[in-house]
This record gives sequence, C-alpha cells and structure tokens, in this order.
Amino acid sequence: MKKFLLLFLFLINISAFGQTIQVCSWNLQNFGKSKTDEQITFIAKTLREYDIIAIQEVVAGPGGPQAVARLHDELNRTGAKWDYTISHGTSGDRYSKERYAYLWKTSKTSLVGEPWLERKYNLEINREPYMARFKLGKKQFTLASLHAVPKAKQPETEIKYLQYLPAVYPSDILIFLGDFNLPESHTVFNPLKRMGYPPAFQKQKTTLRQKCIQGDCLASAYDNFFYQKAFINCINSGVIHFYTAFEDLKAARKISDHVPVYFKFSLL
Repeated sequence: MKKFLLLFLFLINISAFGQTIQVCSWNLQNFGKSKTDEQITFIAKTLREYDIIAIQEVVAGPGGPQAVARLHDELNRTGAKWDYTISHGTSGDRYSKERYAYLWKTSKTSLVGEPWLERKYNLEINREPYMARFKLGKKQFTLASLHAVPKAKQPETEIKYLQYLPAVYPSDILIFLGDFNLPESHTVFNPLKRMGYPPAFQKQKTTLRQKCIQGDCLASAYDNFFYQKAFINCINSGVIHFYTAFEDLKAARKISDHVPVYFKFSLL
C-alpha cells in the first residue's frame, strides 16, 4: 500500500510540475589560460551533474573562449553530450571587460534563437547581462547572467536596472542569476521581489574567505537566482562546497574565490 501511495504522489508531482532542470552558476575567477588542465578537469567533474552551467568572469581575451572550449571538451568526456556559447566582451572599460558563457546538456535542453548581451542598459550596467532562451519540454525560459561591479563600486547603482527588464521582455519567463556582489537582503532587490522575483536562497554565503575561521570558510552572500515565481516552481537550491576537496583555501582559491550555486526548478 505504501508503494502505491508513493507512486501516486510521484505521478501527481510529475503532472503538476512537469519536467525539471538544474541550472548551476559559477563565477570562475579569471577563467582563462591560467587554468591548468588539472583544474579544468576538476571543474568539469564538479559541474557534470547539472543541466545548464552559467559562467561569469570569463577572460575577455583569447584565453577566455579557449578555456570555455577546454571545459566543454572535458564535460563531453564525462558521459553526456554538451554544447556551449560565449558572449562577446562586455561594454565596460578595458579593466573590467569580461565575457560570459553557457554550457548545457543537449539531451536535456537546447537554445531558442541566439543569446545576446543586453544592450538596453549597457551604459548603466558595466558588464551587461548575457541572456539566453532555453527549452524545457514544450516550454521555454530565459536566463540573464550578471557579474555586477565590486562592492566598492556600489553594485546597487547598476543592479537597480534589472527591475526594468521584465517590461522589455514581457513574454519571457525570466531568471536573473550570477554574482551580484550584494546579498539578497539589500534594498536594491526589493523592486524585483515586489514584482514576484524572490531569491532562490537567503543568507547563503557564496564567497571564500582567505582562511577558515572555526570551520566557517565562506564570507559573503553574493551569488543567487531571482526567478519569476508565477511561472517557476522552485524545487531546491544551494551551493557546492568544492573547496573541501583541497587541503586549504589557498589551493581552492586557485579554482575560484566563489562557490558554485545551483537552482532546480520546473515550469508551471
């Protein structure tokens, strides 16, 4: 009887929420030619369970796209077929110009049209969001990956423009993700929250300290997802503690000073 009840609940869940997908976002600090083959292999093994990977801080020069291509090749060796896309350099000055990237499992999803750097607010946002539409079954959703300016440069002055993008793309189911360099509790996110875009998690630290303090190795709650609750069912979210595979944080920080964050959801 218990087995039949579990099967019944499972079928209700499938019919109510449909297919699920897992998106992982990671600021891979200075992701370019400085990453060794061993580090690329480690990153691929860390991310291989996810369906879409969004990367921030890809180096703007040739080493950035080459590193993404190396990661793509390594992911293809993990047992699934992957595809990828890389943005052009962002509009910021040459000291902050970067690229973004998306990689995805072709068995799970595909692109709808061409991804693009959001140019409407490229003068207001130093590294304008990289946007891409993906399929989930017969439906689709749009990711907007952002790497905001550092906290010392007041990221709230550019994050505030995200609240206007739903009006620019009224037919899209939007998910804002990436490294915001601010916690989700900051008031700059209140307009998005009031519009029905809650954060995937709260008070979840995502950056690495220089050294662990009494077992606490994380510093700031900077990375997150803000999703359109009316059309998206959040199943779970969290962080990947990749640094536990290393002897100390100094070694882990050669991979990145951020941990990956993930968001599993279905479309309503």
